[in-house]
Amino acid sequence: MIQPSMPSASQSPARIIVIGAGVAGLIVAREVARAGMPVTVFEASDRIGGQLASVRIAGIDVDSAAESFATRGGAVAALATELGLAHDLVRPRESPAWLIGRGGRARPLPAASLLGIPADPRAPDVVRAIGPVAAWRARLDAVLPLRRPESYPSVGSLVRRRMGSGVLRQLVAPVVRGVYSMAPDALPLDRASPGMRDALREAGSLGAAVARLRAAGPAGSQVAGLRGGMHLLATTLAEAAESAGAQIVLRARVARADEAGVWLAGGDRVRGHVVSAAAASAGAAVRERTITVATAAVDAAGLHSAPRGTGALIADGVRGMSARALTHSTAKWQWLADNLPAHRHIVRLSYDETPDDPEQTVAADLRAITGVPIDGLLQLDVRTWTRTLQAQPVAAGLDAVGEAASVTGLASIVPAARATAERLSANVRAARSGGAEG
Repeated sequence: MIQPSMPSASQSPARIIVIGAGVAGLIVAREVARAGMPVTVFEASDRIGGQLASVRIAGIDVDSAAESFATRGGAVAALATELGLAHDLVRPRESPAWLIGRGGRARPLPAASLLGIPADPRAPDVVRAIGPVAAWRARLDAVLPLRRPESYPSVGSLVRRRMGSGVLRQLVAPVVRGVYSMAPDALPLDRASPGMRDALREAGSLGAAVARLRAAGPAGSQVAGLRGGMHLLATTLAEAAESAGAQIVLRARVARADEAGVWLAGGDRVRGHVVSAAAASAGAAVRERTITVATAAVDAAGLHSAPRGTGALIADGVRGMSARALTHSTAKWQWLADNLPAHRHIVRLSYDETPDDPEQTVAADLRAITGVPIDGLLQLDVRTWTRTLQAQPVAAGLDAVGEAASVTGLASIVPAARATAERLSANVRAARSGGAEG
């Protein structure tokens, strides 16, 4: 990664320019503004929040993009608490997600697992899910020597070697496809589970490493959300940034950036130290993924029992199902169910490609996944999101945070952005201290 060449303390820039008003950009804007530095955020679209967005469905504002965050590290919860949202932090209901395999058979995801990798292949729910032969193969993980954890570049390579193709195909692949929109062999291990290699070294087997990582995590679910929706994190953060003195300018596209500032699409030149928080500002993405999220309101008595728990992950190639994942939002989030009539449900289905006939496809998929008769949808919103997995490096002299720095997922984005903001703020404080002493 190119390290930005910040000015010395005696040459602190007159302004910080942030490109992009997603969470990473807003964190930098808030914290640097609090340190006393003038900050301007240029956002090309007409809204703040980036991958945190809302849509009004059945009279309620619900998330149309990210609807939860990974609890690892505690950084997101800490930020929410600072912003006054501590009482709105919520855990999903204790109900298992389900897996639907290639044959269309549905079964609950084994409880003690990580990315679908079981901690104990002998567990009854694992044997039921993958069958006795695959379970016996997976048990070899406990006795196979584990000498070089660094030799596994991807989740797929690790699981295949340690536990076999049965676990990989029937458990891990549907989970990875549903969560990351890619095959396990394409998912870097360090991205999927940053602590896995150390856990492998300490535990000596994959199953024991999974158990160790689960035990080391916070009690309860490995994900959490906000009462009212994750989009509230972005709006509250923007309000805090503006209260600290940051200026947020919408519909302002940056055409070019260098170490001295930016050129806006209209030709204006704005000088300052640039922090890129938008992957597009660094140029074309090296790797990206696109996902279509269909959010629907439906009245169906058969959904009251949450027949697929909080949702379902669907293996690639299941006949009669186009979706890759279902989230039964009113079964997952109590706050959402409390704000709707008992007969009404909110569901989210995700697709690798936008369906030609979204309403018909969503209704058909919902019937096939849940086994519940669905006469029609009360309301439907369909949006396509593009996530940058790897961005082009920013120009020398610039900082990058969020997807512009090839960092994805709030649990990683928040601490990385805060670290950059702290370094910039320290530079401001040092400049003032030097000036006062001189």
